Amino acid sequence: MKKITEKTYFKWFKDMSFWRKFEDKCRSLYLKQKIKGFLHLYNGQEAIPAGITHSINIGIDNLITAYRCHILPMSMGVDPKMIMAELMGKKTGTSKGIGGSMHIFSKKYRFYGGHGIVGGQIPLGAGIAFADKYFNRESVTITLMGDGAIRQGSLHETFNMSMLWKLPIVFICENNKYAMGTSVKRSSNINDISKIGLSYEMPTFSVNGMNPEEIAKIVFLAVERARKGKGPTFLDVKTYRYRGHSMSDSESYRTKEEILFYKEKDPIIYVKNYILKNKWYTEKNLNFVENKVKKEVEFCVEFAEKSKLPSLDDMYNVVYDETNYPFLDY
Repeated sequence: MKKITEKTYFKWFKDMSFWRKFEDKCRSLYLKQKIKGFLHLYNGQEAIPAGITHSINIGIDNLITAYRCHILPMSMGVDPKMIMAELMGKKTGTSKGIGGSMHIFSKKYRFYGGHGIVGGQIPLGAGIAFADKYFNRESVTITLMGDGAIRQGSLHETFNMSMLWKLPIVFICENNKYAMGTSVKRSSNINDISKIGLSYEMPTFSVNGMNPEEIAKIVFLAVERARKGKGPTFLDVKTYRYRGHSMSDSESYRTKEEILFYKEKDPIIYVKNYILKNKWYTEKNLNFVENKVKKEVEFCVEFAEKSKLPSLDDMYNVVYDETNYPFLDY
């Protein structure tokens, strides 16, 4: 694994601060009706992509996730301006403004969605991993899901097949304790999610999802295991989202005290304090970074607002690979 140094922590602080401010700006734009449809924010979970992308091979490894998907593609290298444009329905977006918040996608950067169907990405991730094994590629697929998705039958079928075929895949549950408004305790007889992997004899670990270094270390072990042909690993990453499930969530299912408790474990504050404790950078240096990323987010908004809306022809050019549409009359 690449060494975790002061430069690593500085990068984590810069990236995570940008991601947080990006999502805060998205919330503001949604309230102004400049972003429409569904909007699921990532606030609080930033340590996960920070840790993952430190330990995978960005050039060859794949990542697929659910609909809380603005930040993860950025961590893989997708231009945040294009993501903002997609959120605002513009032609310069990652899906030409047609996919929207839940369907960010980039073949170039090996980010395969963005999926609106709960748990729908789980078997797709296994399919990508199967293709890599079939063609003798060295790639490993990181497949993320929420704690609500593990109730889907497709997960159990996928776990069984992945173990049977020893697929090069790492399954990660972003366990933020709530599937929409339903807690794990109310939706499952098994409160310890990590035990689900054990029923398939899949190596399973629980991880502190608020600490990027801990995530990086365990993800590296899981990825290397998969790359050596030893099969999948399941990680129960315990995290927390500071915003509602989506913008329409009234959050009546949890208390303010609970939210404040987890805000004390904020991964960005943790990284900042770790940097200051080790005297790698000063408070002034980090404040400069925070001000800089604010401007970078505003530049993303400016880019999106100046971009054009997609035309009707753009929709067919993006959705269909075939150029002749004998079945369409418009």
